Amino acid sequence: MNLDSDALAQLLRYEMPYGKYQGRVLADLPGHYLGWFAREGFPAGQLGALLALMYELDHNNLRSLLDPLRPAPRYPTQRKPR
Repeated sequence: MNLDSDALAQLLRYEMPYGKYQGRVLADLPGHYLGWFAREGFPAGQLGALLALMYELDHNNLRSLLDPLRPAPRYPTQRKPR
């Protein structure tokens, strides 16, 4: 997968379709899970390419690149009591 302008945003939208972390967006998968795919082999297609990209970001401590792209929380923040 070429690193285009949409690739990082896709990591925040694409959900893991199977396994222990089914339904979790790829950007939120734990590093050990990504490492397992790196050792055992990434799946074919877009999923594998995105998992490989996320592994590289995690392995090189670059997860923070995704922070500005994350959507704002949907719930209101709690206010401190007076």
